[in-house]
Amino acid sequence: MKKITILGSTGSIGTQALDVIDRNRDRFSVSALTCGGNAELLSAQIEKFHPALAVCRDRDDARRLSSEHRGVEFLWGEEGLVAAAEAECDILLNSLMGMRGLAPTYHAIRAGHDIALANKETLVTGGNIIMDAVAEEGVAMLPVDSEHSAIFQCLEGNRNKKIKKILLTASGGPFRGWSLEKLKTVTPEMALKHPNWSMGRKITIDSATMMNKGLEMIEAKWLFGVDITDIQVLVHPQSVVHSAVEFCDSSVIAQMGVPDMRIPISVALGYPDRLEFDEAELDFFGAASNLTFEKPDMEVFRCMKLAISASKAGGSYPVVMNGANEVLVEAFLNKRIGFTDIADTIERILDGHDPVSEPGLDDIIAIDKETREKVEREISC
Repeated sequence: MKKITILGSTGSIGTQALDVIDRNRDRFSVSALTCGGNAELLSAQIEKFHPALAVCRDRDDARRLSSEHRGVEFLWGEEGLVAAAEAECDILLNSLMGMRGLAPTYHAIRAGHDIALANKETLVTGGNIIMDAVAEEGVAMLPVDSEHSAIFQCLEGNRNKKIKKILLTASGGPFRGWSLEKLKTVTPEMALKHPNWSMGRKITIDSATMMNKGLEMIEAKWLFGVDITDIQVLVHPQSVVHSAVEFCDSSVIAQMGVPDMRIPISVALGYPDRLEFDEAELDFFGAASNLTFEKPDMEVFRCMKLAISASKAGGSYPVVMNGANEVLVEAFLNKRIGFTDIADTIERILDGHDPVSEPGLDDIIAIDKETREKVEREISC
């Protein structure tokens, strides 16, 4: 039986992962759970899954819940996250949002845990140090994002075959086909209505700007050891083909399925086995009967282009790009800036950055903090 730790158990990925675990009680048990502000949901999860350790963002929540759940150790804050990451388990699912996922992932790897990664910012900002640690500790890095899980599945049995390119699919978000001028009218309410997937607020906005696809390209670069120029994005509105790999002989292997995140979660948690999941099947005479593909418009959806440029520049540029984007997405959700201000501001911040060529973990954390402060000053003027 695998012992599972979930960082971010009350979010979209975390709750769906617990649903997978609940359906497979003979295979999995829960070692530790962590939450941000949703302490009430965490309490219900503790009652159902009985972890040995639970972590809250706030100390008051941790102290209150500790009086309600005897026999469970409670911690809080960033130190609590790291302690949960290092605690005994067989596989750690990191479904934290944003840069908060980097340090716990690193510590979990150093503790010898296999990683199920749903926190793309870990590799966007610290890909070099994370993948070096994975190699040194000999742990598995199993992707949870639907696109990266698809690529991982396409490569199973083909690990030593030469790749021509990775084909990374994108739904195109709610504004596919819009002009740059029309994007200036987008409100948070409009951007939060994704046509195919149910996700958290931040990742939904990233999908609308197509920054999410830029981040995924960088993540794929590190996960699969390819150059970012060998990754091609295909806008695929039906979200049936989750991604594909083209090999040196020009043959293409693709992974298809219904858009349900519990499937890639189960692939990661169950690996190398596949878990039964018959709740939804792909309808080849319905949703899969008419599949289309388009080129992304990176002159309109400039965030994707900026992410690619930051990756090519290397060093600390992806850290700055990611940190600026996180602050700007939150500002947009709070109606402090407009939708197209996200890309405009990221570009200015990148242009003014004094890069560090090989940042370590402490450097990355410091650069991220400095970037956030700089962006906040700019949008507050």
